[in-house]
Amino acid sequence: MAKRDVHSTSCSCTDHTMNNTFCAAENTSHLHDNTFHEHEHQHHSHEHHHHEEGGLRETIVKIAAGALLLAAAVAVEKTCNLPAWALLLVYLVPYLVVGFDTLREAAEGIVRGELFDEHFLMAVATVGALCIGFLPGAQTQYPEAVFVMLFFQVGELFESIAEGRSRKSIAELMDIRPDVAHVERAGEEQTVGPDDVCVGETIVIRPGEKVPLDGVVVEGDSSLNTVALTGESMPRGVHVGDDVASGCVNLTGLLRVRVTKPFGESTVSKVLELVENAGDHKSRRESFITRFARVYTPVVVFAAVALAFIPPLFSGSGYLQALPTWLYRALTFLVVSCPCALVISVPLTFFGGIGGASRKGVLVKGSNYLEALARVGIAVFDKTGTLTEGVFSVGLVHPQELTATELLHMAAHVERYSNHPIALSLREAYPDEDDGCAVEQIEEVAGQGVKARVNGKQVCVGNGKLMETVGAQWHECSTAAGETTCHVAIDGEYVGHIHISDHVKDDAVQAVSELKEMGVRRTVMLTGDHRAVGEQVAARLGIDELHAELLPADKVACVERLMAEKDARQTLAFVGDGINDAPVLARADVGIAMGALGSDAAIEAADVVIMDDRPSKLPVAIRSARRTLRIANENVWFSIGVKVLVLLLAAFGLAGMWMAVFADVGVTVLAVLNAMRTLR
Repeated sequence: MAKRDVHSTSCSCTDHTMNNTFCAAENTSHLHDNTFHEHEHQHHSHEHHHHEEGGLRETIVKIAAGALLLAAAVAVEKTCNLPAWALLLVYLVPYLVVGFDTLREAAEGIVRGELFDEHFLMAVATVGALCIGFLPGAQTQYPEAVFVMLFFQVGELFESIAEGRSRKSIAELMDIRPDVAHVERAGEEQTVGPDDVCVGETIVIRPGEKVPLDGVVVEGDSSLNTVALTGESMPRGVHVGDDVASGCVNLTGLLRVRVTKPFGESTVSKVLELVENAGDHKSRRESFITRFARVYTPVVVFAAVALAFIPPLFSGSGYLQALPTWLYRALTFLVVSCPCALVISVPLTFFGGIGGASRKGVLVKGSNYLEALARVGIAVFDKTGTLTEGVFSVGLVHPQELTATELLHMAAHVERYSNHPIALSLREAYPDEDDGCAVEQIEEVAGQGVKARVNGKQVCVGNGKLMETVGAQWHECSTAAGETTCHVAIDGEYVGHIHISDHVKDDAVQAVSELKEMGVRRTVMLTGDHRAVGEQVAARLGIDELHAELLPADKVACVERLMAEKDARQTLAFVGDGINDAPVLARADVGIAMGALGSDAAIEAADVVIMDDRPSKLPVAIRSARRTLRIANENVWFSIGVKVLVLLLAAFGLAGMWMAVFADVGVTVLAVLNAMRTLR
């Protein structure tokens, strides 16, 4: 019988829920601090004034004013024969207009003991350029100093715009959090916060309102917009008895819903917490960039000091005469060395990738899982609820020595207390539980079925293994794809079997085909169902390898064997329908939960959550991850390549301050613009 092996896992795990609700209204404005841009605490510790209300416009005005003042200062220099000190005062005006915040943040960093960030580098380089003209025989570098600071602010502006777009993208997802719930109490309708509603109470949801809590429709018919959770634009119809998930929007009719979960355990709370905590799991590239910047920045500062003061010792023209030249090269070296492009663009790329995937209904818990998704070489699937609908219904009934009604009667009573989908289908086919029968000594046999005494007779309902255990003479029977057979024995005598059907999902064939086209070299299906059923489904879908009749421990063992066989450069993804497959989801390189819309604990069990029930979203997720990684790699190699080249040129005096500006600010702007492609 399909998936009988997972009941114990399901029961033990569903009590573990996410109780830390996330108030989007309070936290959305700080989301970028929690989820990305960690270098703010290490290399970029300033609070972006650009992010405040109106700050972006203020920054643009400041940059425009600085550019006009710089042009005016250059005109004054060309037309007026001013001494160096007077000219310095002229250039200090545009310099302080565009650079005051950077100088202040550099000073604050020094006070905190955080010297080696980009503000410190920019402050030292530009102040040095302003002062270098006072050395004997040196030329003034005032325009270069102001221009470097001006372009640094331009780079900051682009970074802020990119961050703002990322935050806006995620804030749209945060908007799924409902503000109020209309609950019926003592014959009256009260408007309260969603977290004040108790399980079992009835809430009223009018057209246009968000569904505030998970529940079951008790009155009304409507359509729900699930795009914020699933990425699917097609509305979903709901009727009496259907489950509804919080975060959806009621479109047409008025609904009365009985609440089944407190707000802290609802779908919307879990989704919000997942998005909030996505930045806690950094990719290898982000971790490398963080470690790299910690070592790199102080090294280049000391290298610049050495470049300024050691070569003049070996100059034939004298130390003081050579010092201005080498000091200028060292200042140029400092401007080039700033690691902004790497430190900013790589986290922004992954953050944008996670945000872009979320809009398609794929929630990734961290950039490390996005990286693992991009390298999937083996895709392992659960069957029921993942590749098939997981909604069972009784089909043909084949009794022996009993009538069809009597066979269903016995099977339904044995399955009376089970929550397994097959048990539910049997009870639905024979709903009369109160017929006076005595049902006792119920025993569930993992991976086989259920035993019970009904009116004193031992009745066994399960697969062939259970029949063999009780000594019943059973026989194989033909089944259609996705169909499961329940065998029934009474006191060790075989009395018939029941066909229970489960349909293959309409996009499952497409999903498997696309994975193979993308280079996923091996597809595997694991199921606790009978081998004949598994073989039919696997053949229809084009699955390469099948393992059937598995217990939970068998599934884990299969995944461990597959992981031992795979290429070290590739990862193994296990795709299951949530908490039932928790042991395997945890063991795989990347665990992917399917059908999480309304699933009790799928979000917390997996690394990646596909918020609707469509296997075709898996290729979408992998494509999105690969694109994100490709853009991150482009930024890494472009940034390092340009900086290494210009650093060498600067050390030999072949690169001036203008080229240094491009190597720092220009590369940063280009890398940020490239990273923003992940948002599309």
